[in-house]
Amino acid sequence: MNESIRRVDASVAGRLMISPVKAGGQTMSGAQIVASILKLEGVKQIIGFPNSELFDACAALDIPPVIARTPRVAVNIAEGYARTVADGELAVVTVQYGPGAESAFGGIAQAFNDRAPILFLPTGYPRGSEAVPPNFHASRNFRHVTKWSETAGRIEHLPKLMHSAISRVRNGRPAPVLLELPVDLLAEKFDPTNEVYQRPRRSAPQGDAGEIAELVKTLLAAKNPVVFAGQGVLAASATKELVEFAELLRIPVMTTPNGKSGFPENHPLALGTAGRARPATVDHFMDKADVVLALGTSLTRSYYILPIAKDKVLLQVTVDAGDLGKDYLIAQGVVSDARSALRQMIAYVNQQKHVLVDRADVMNEIRSIRSAFRERWMPLLTADSEPISPYRVVWEIMQAVDPSNSVVTHDAGNPRDQFSPFYEAVVPGSYIGWGKTTQLGSGLGFALGAKLARPNATVVNLMGESAFGMVAIDFETAIRCHLPILTVVLRNNVLGGYAASMPIASRKYGANRMSGAYAPIAEALGGYGECVSLPQNLRPALLRGLERVGKGQAALIEVVTHEEPRLPGLS
Repeated sequence: MNESIRRVDASVAGRLMISPVKAGGQTMSGAQIVASILKLEGVKQIIGFPNSELFDACAALDIPPVIARTPRVAVNIAEGYARTVADGELAVVTVQYGPGAESAFGGIAQAFNDRAPILFLPTGYPRGSEAVPPNFHASRNFRHVTKWSETAGRIEHLPKLMHSAISRVRNGRPAPVLLELPVDLLAEKFDPTNEVYQRPRRSAPQGDAGEIAELVKTLLAAKNPVVFAGQGVLAASATKELVEFAELLRIPVMTTPNGKSGFPENHPLALGTAGRARPATVDHFMDKADVVLALGTSLTRSYYILPIAKDKVLLQVTVDAGDLGKDYLIAQGVVSDARSALRQMIAYVNQQKHVLVDRADVMNEIRSIRSAFRERWMPLLTADSEPISPYRVVWEIMQAVDPSNSVVTHDAGNPRDQFSPFYEAVVPGSYIGWGKTTQLGSGLGFALGAKLARPNATVVNLMGESAFGMVAIDFETAIRCHLPILTVVLRNNVLGGYAASMPIASRKYGANRMSGAYAPIAEALGGYGECVSLPQNLRPALLRGLERVGKGQAALIEVVTHEEPRLPGLS
């Protein structure tokens, strides 16, 4: 079956033909056709749970399955992979029709908000019964959390529909794309003689030259411009160009939570991440900014992202025209891929030979504020308290890992707000941040996906016990699928911060209380587990966990901490 799809003349970029090898033709099932196209697209694995006709069809072509323990975590793994992998590689996830698709909804909703380019191929009820209640019709129900959601109706249309789906994954705003595959269609046979499959390529649109010139002139005329870089910088692999542009104009750069690592945070012009909790450099330079260039960001208003004041001149560059002016009034919007726009802006500045404003003191100003911020929080970062301060955990992780060869992520809630302001991400894709919808437990799947994408990197995820409780059994997926990651679980026996929103229920009935131990769970599932209650034992435990990870075993370090309400930028 794998010989039934062959590559046409290499001079025709990406042109593939489905044709029989044997005389008289050779029929293929719908599942085999889909799997063959995935093989030609270079797909390295197919992620999912619990059952799909695509698993066997892909396995026959040496595309291994990665089976999670829940559909939601399977989608989280695909998101982590999509946001960490090299350009052009597809993150593919499949689930069983009915309850599998229903259970995957939360993960796809998270990926939609995170703008993760995932190819979602759920199986569907047999044709004719998909719209009969209570059958769950995936393509109908997922339309608000995907940018394209369709059902395959005829087997001969599969090559065309797969081309259309993959084209949408690669182009435009990143988002999940859904093609529902009815189980009877996947089993149906078809002779694909002379069927042509054209491999979709990515297009990187660029802005109008006049619009780019106007945008640059506004920045050059500004007294205190700031770049607010989003995930579009990462999606376009535009970090190199962003660094060049920032250095050319001496403009400070901050990132959105999803864009963290898009600009190296150890750079003299880096301000850090403008999340709900944030370093003082962000507040200082956003307060004094007169012009803000929002680059590669949808400028979505979110509880977890620093809002932009109305008195700023706001410029927006985004690949999606639907983002322009969506949540903020903007002075100018340009529809462009982030890297294309940066190259145009750099070329314009160099060609026009503008006299650049002298901002020689800006880096000294950043350095001074950053140093004062770190000094102010150092007593918490190095605290010797018992139970352990969560900031001490953040500090010890920062000392234990090499940020140039690591991928780290946080989970929702306090782990995010305590970790993101301090951890310096220095390599593109080395930090999976999220700041729109923030479903507890997503960080574990993101870490597994990152390890799948970058097997030689050290992958660490920081979670609270509530988050771990949502997905704990998928720690076994790390072991079974040979994805050694380090999970750090903060255990303070409460839902951190939730007592404030339900004070009566917490006081009378302990509604915010949690209990349990988590290191034994890791050991029971086949991993390395260790619990730490003394601050002096924390770094040695982390190093032991990293040593186990380096030897191929997933590890979990449980840290007994106290609840900490103080957050950078909010306290």
